[in-house]
This record gives sequence, structure tokens and C-alpha cells, in this order.
Amino acid sequence: MLGRLLRGLWQRWRRYKYRFVPWIALNLNHNPRTLRYVPEESKDKLISDEDVLGTLLKVFQALFINDFNKQSDILTMLPETVKSKYHDLLSVQHPRVKLLEYRHQQQSTFKPEEILYKTLGFSVARATSSLISAGKGVFVTRGLVPKGAVVSMYPGTVYQKYEPIFFQSIGNPFIFRCLDGVLIDGNDKGISKVVYRSCNGRDRLGPFKMSDSTWLTSEICNPLAVGQYVNNCSNDRAANVCYQEFDVPAVFPIELKQYLPNIAYSCDKQSPLRCVILVALRDIKQGEELFSNYYTIVS
Repeated sequence: MLGRLLRGLWQRWRRYKYRFVPWIALNLNHNPRTLRYVPEESKDKLISDEDVLGTLLKVFQALFINDFNKQSDILTMLPETVKSKYHDLLSVQHPRVKLLEYRHQQQSTFKPEEILYKTLGFSVARATSSLISAGKGVFVTRGLVPKGAVVSMYPGTVYQKYEPIFFQSIGNPFIFRCLDGVLIDGNDKGISKVVYRSCNGRDRLGPFKMSDSTWLTSEICNPLAVGQYVNNCSNDRAANVCYQEFDVPAVFPIELKQYLPNIAYSCDKQSPLRCVILVALRDIKQGEELFSNYYTIVS
């Protein structure tokens, strides 16, 4: 009994130690390939914010069209110019079918990961990691991820530096710290899950959802929202993706916010919503697991 308990604790420690700051500080010099160096905070971007925004809009619009039979309440609230944009997108994919006809005729939809593959040429999903005792990981399940592509997003509740996160952080290996101290809690269990769901319901405006909560379930609507399960690289497994921070612009289409897997803890509307995306450092082939640098050192 005691032996089984100790083995369980040891396995948990092996997963958690990469998030434990004192252990990180003592072992940085022993794991040089697990570090990423950037000259300053403003240069911690592999691709431009415009490219990130373009990719997210492309994927989210494809998901919106795929879910068109569920969007009737939202469509009635949108301006005619926006409706016409979706009509044009729909006519490209389904010629000779009118907008209202499509909403009634659509019998089945593609799975979100199929939409991702059709839109970006690859798909990703969670599965058992190839690392021993690492739990889940994220793999490229179809296609090829080209260098510089947005390959996933880090979901979760976004906390400013001054906001309370103590109880959510206890034993929580999914808290991501941004360069400016902003924290993202990507845990899909326990208190973290309750907090996210509460904020998600709080910010809803009629039929418009301001964020996606399906990443907390097994039926994920945004197939990119698996970034919290990307494992840390090692001296044997070099990083093939890296984190990049992205602030959602105020002009982001309201009908597409339902696919954003992040939400602010507070109602402070002065700060833009922080998202973290993962960018491919090289071409990543089908079947490969994603590995990131958990530690970025700013010179």
C-alpha cells in the first residue's frame, strides 16, 4: 500500500516538477535545450499579430459556416453587411444553395478537426504522450504543419497580476505565465473549471457567447484549443513549437468570439483579452508529438 502511494506521488512529481520554480532554477544549466532565449519582450514573436489574427479568423469562420444550422439566433442580430459576407462564403463552398435553404437543408456537419484539416491542411488532437509518465500530449493527426503556422491555442481563464489565483493554483500544473505577469489557468478540472464556466456565463450577451467553454469537455468545438497539453521538450526531444502571446483586437467579430477558448477573470473592459498561441518552429509531420519550451529567458 505504502509502495503504491509513493509510486503515485513520484509519478505526479515527475509531471509537476517542470512547473515548480525552485526545481526549474536549480536545473536550468543541466537542460540547455529546454530553454528559449529572446532579446527582449517585444521580440518574442515568430509571426506577426496580423498573421495570427488572419489564421484565427479563417478557422473560426469555417467553424461558423459548418455550424450554420445552429447560428439562427445570432444571424438575426447581425447587420446585413455581415450576413452578406457569410452568404458569399457559403456560396463559394456550396454553389446554387441559398443562405436560408442551407440552414434548413444541412443534415450533418463535419467534425471540428476535419474543418481544421480542410482549412489549414493539418489537424491536431490529444492522445497519450510518447514521454514516459507525461500523461496526455498533443499530436499532429493529419497533414503537415508548415513552419510558422499557428498549431494550437492555450485555453483558460486569464488573470491580471493583481487578481486572486491562489486556490486555483494549488497542485495545478496548467498555469501559464506570460512575459508581463498575466496568468492563464488552463486546468479543465476542479475550481479552475468552475471559475471558467462562471465567467463564461457572466459575459454572455443574449445569443452571443464571448468565449468557448467546450474545451472543458470531450466535445471540443475549437480544435486548436488543446495547447495546455503540449509537453515540455527535453535534451532528447527538441521543441518544435513555441508560445506566442496575442491580444485580441477590439474589432474581433462578435459572432466568432464563441470560439475563443479564453476569458478574463474580471469585467475590466480596458484590457484586451490575452490569448497564447503555439507556433511551429519547423515543419511538423503527421504522427509527430508537439513539444514546447516551458521556459523563456528574456535577455
